Amino acid sequence: MPGPVLPGPGADARVLLGPGDDGAVLGVAGGRVVASTDVLVDGGHFRRDYSSGYDVGRKAAAQNLADIAAMGGRATALLVGLAAPDELAVSWVERLTDGLRDECAHVGASVVGGDVVRSPTLVIAVTALGELTERGPVTRSGARPGDLVGVVGRLGHAAAGLRLLRAGERAGELVDAHRRPEPPYERGPQLAVLGAHAMIDVSDGLLADVGHLATASGVGVDLDRAALRTLAAAGVTDEEMLAGGDDHALVAALPAGTAWPEWLTLVGRVGTALGVLVDGAEVAGAGGHEHFTGGSAATD
Repeated sequence: MPGPVLPGPGADARVLLGPGDDGAVLGVAGGRVVASTDVLVDGGHFRRDYSSGYDVGRKAAAQNLADIAAMGGRATALLVGLAAPDELAVSWVERLTDGLRDECAHVGASVVGGDVVRSPTLVIAVTALGELTERGPVTRSGARPGDLVGVVGRLGHAAAGLRLLRAGERAGELVDAHRRPEPPYERGPQLAVLGAHAMIDVSDGLLADVGHLATASGVGVDLDRAALRTLAAAGVTDEEMLAGGDDHALVAALPAGTAWPEWLTLVGRVGTALGVLVDGAEVAGAGGHEHFTGGSAATD
């Protein structure tokens, strides 16, 4: 089957050489590149009866662009690998590339290259590249006891949307949230400038990802359920709020005394006792996505 028509460099001066050669060439401010990659498998990370090619393109780009933001960086480019079965319609692939392009437009990035191969299973692999601000990178490992924990973005929407899709619903705000996440891209670099000690995006579930941050930093985090509820829409269950992934909210640990912006919700504090608590207690059965042992509330 023919390869997807990837968008060219356009007016982005950072793309010095776009698709068409063995590699793309990018100009990088400050000489530092942050990179991330994700793989989406049909039937595991998306379903074609739930999402259009355009939806999948938006989602595939979003989860990678969010990783760049979570490092305090600004995304510049995506590379896309597509393994496709013979029966996949070219029109579906064209809509996939439209979705990739349009999601990139939210951050001023470009799709600069990729590869297409034949496969019995539809697989999409995306690599994102970005520039670091002068304050980046913001890693998972810098949280300190006494830090305040803030979240910007939505919690549990994508997981609730998947539940509704499984029940037969095909429209609505939560269903759209599952198909096309809306990460708060611009807030990542802004949190870096604010002096965030640590940051992570919520892809595997809030408790799981805060757990990753706590483990990497050697600290504990106590979250406030009532504060978290303000980031979850009506119809989102507590389990979806705590364990549902794919919304790509940003969680950051900032020093006490930070000038707290109105767009950042204070949801907890960092302490010395290891682990993640909600209102001072452990939460059973809400561990989020396990990549090799089963699906999450937001993956089918």
